[in-house]
Amino acid sequence: MIGTWIQQIAQSWLVYRLTGSPLLLGLTSFAGQFPILLLAPVAGLLSDRIARKRLLLITQSLLMLQAATLAALTLTGLVQVWHVLLLAFFYGAVMGFDSPVRQSLLVELVGDRADLPNAIALNSLLMNSSRLLGPSLAGMLLAVVSEGTCFLINAVSYTAVLAAAIALRIPARTGGPVPGGLRRGFADGLRYAWNSVPIRMLLPMVALVSFAASPYVTLMPVFAKEVLGGGAHTLGFLVGAAGLGALAGTSWLAMRSSVRGLERLIPRAAAAAGVGLVLVSFSTRLSLSLLFMICVGFGIIVTAASVNTMLQMVVDDDKRGRVVSFYAMAFLGVAPLGALTAGALAGRIGAQHTLLAGGVCCIGGAFVFWRHLTRFRHAIGAAYRRLGVVDG
Repeated sequence: MIGTWIQQIAQSWLVYRLTGSPLLLGLTSFAGQFPILLLAPVAGLLSDRIARKRLLLITQSLLMLQAATLAALTLTGLVQVWHVLLLAFFYGAVMGFDSPVRQSLLVELVGDRADLPNAIALNSLLMNSSRLLGPSLAGMLLAVVSEGTCFLINAVSYTAVLAAAIALRIPARTGGPVPGGLRRGFADGLRYAWNSVPIRMLLPMVALVSFAASPYVTLMPVFAKEVLGGGAHTLGFLVGAAGLGALAGTSWLAMRSSVRGLERLIPRAAAAAGVGLVLVSFSTRLSLSLLFMICVGFGIIVTAASVNTMLQMVVDDDKRGRVVSFYAMAFLGVAPLGALTAGALAGRIGAQHTLLAGGVCCIGGAFVFWRHLTRFRHAIGAAYRRLGVVDG
């Protein structure tokens, strides 16, 4: 994950250096994540029936190939913007399969449902530790080496990932044919998610935060250079500050002993992300911007991790892959739509006003969720008691 963040920051800086266009920054983020929205449902269905370890090895190998190709093009001086866009799309297509597989695999690694909330929080803690380190390292690396070297570092990092995946010892799962084929399996998953009040309310909440708040990454090169008057190191600090907030949020979640109270935490965290974005949009000082970015990172990841935890706790095992794929669509797949929208808006109304609008949307969504909190608590409580997650 450190390597992935190094590549993402270097990729954004490369596109902005080549074009100076906020719209192309948004288009690059869109190309790298939009395929997740299209492919995650298929991946979720496959992960319910095919050995997830085998799928993981395939996806990670393809991601290594993508990073190596991007490094070769950049280091040889042949890279053009369309190369970056095409490889970003390939990355997104692979991640469309990889994300649901990894999230679903977590249950097989843990075994006991009671340990699942802490496992999900620890997984988020790991990812956000690298989110803190990766952008900062990328900023320092870009000050002394080219973007191509950053891409090469990411490609080499996949050797550790593949070695770890090979070392996993998981009982083989055999998935028989789904009655009616893929279409019926997908329709059954959709029907199941819609008929569950908790799932039906949680997914739109995380989708809204992903659409309105996550595009901050796309606009940070503009803020670093034009608003704050900095360079690549400033970009690394800004994204790293958000990673610090995310790390604090996931550390706190990992220490929680129960899922109780998560339903109240979700709208509060979404509102915190929104307030942070509003404050960043008005800030012209790096020190204050870093402080506000900590709030943004905390709010986004606590919302996403809490939603993921509650979904994993209430979903039936035979539907887990499909519901996790819907979560991937809502959190990862919707983000590129927000990035593309943010890039287009920033070209018209400016990056600061774009962040302001995103923050207001997050605050509004949090208010709506809070208005329906009583209904949600009744539904989630019934599901917890049915599964023996909580007593009383």
